[in-house]
Amino acid sequence: MTLTLLHTARAHIARFDALRDRIAPDVKLTHVVRPDLLDRIRAEKKPSPDLKADIAALIDAAKGTVLCTCSSIGPVAERSGAIRIDRPMMEAAADRGRPICLAYTVRSTALVSGDLLAVSVARSANPGCVIRPLLIEDAWDAFEGGNQIAYAQLIASAIRAHLAAHRDTRTVVLAQASMDVALPFLTGVGAEVLAPAELAFRSAIRA
Repeated sequence: MTLTLLHTARAHIARFDALRDRIAPDVKLTHVVRPDLLDRIRAEKKPSPDLKADIAALIDAAKGTVLCTCSSIGPVAERSGAIRIDRPMMEAAADRGRPICLAYTVRSTALVSGDLLAVSVARSANPGCVIRPLLIEDAWDAFEGGNQIAYAQLIASAIRAHLAAHRDTRTVVLAQASMDVALPFLTGVGAEVLAPAELAFRSAIRA
């Protein structure tokens, strides 16, 4: 089986290679890295026709199933036939039926991830589930600077503060694949923490 991964950051290559090696070593991965796609969607109020066409062309040219690992461009990629990385996680979170913290570090992720989680909740057996967004924007500079430890610690600190202020929260959703580096710093926080990469990878290889 061949799985093509559409990334907007090179750091995701090692993340998904490790997942493949652990879960499905026979799967062949092809990595396509296009950071310019994230830059463009962050600069646009809504995806332009040119951006949509460029993403569609990448997906059409790809081999096998395509998994888009960027939450911000996920909706556009999904409309062109890719699996968006956050959908399996959002559906799993909605099924929990309890207050959810939606954490993200890139502002462009807010609308697309928030909409997907809201739709997933509305379609679930728990349509009244509370969703609380948490923007951790100061962490993104650390990610872009290659400081993964600082990135993880900033995410974890913000989530712990949020949980202290909202003690009824039972599920935390890490909206971006890059955020899973914070998982080791979130043990024992009193809430279930969901990250998208492994859930999406398993969904992609089933597809």
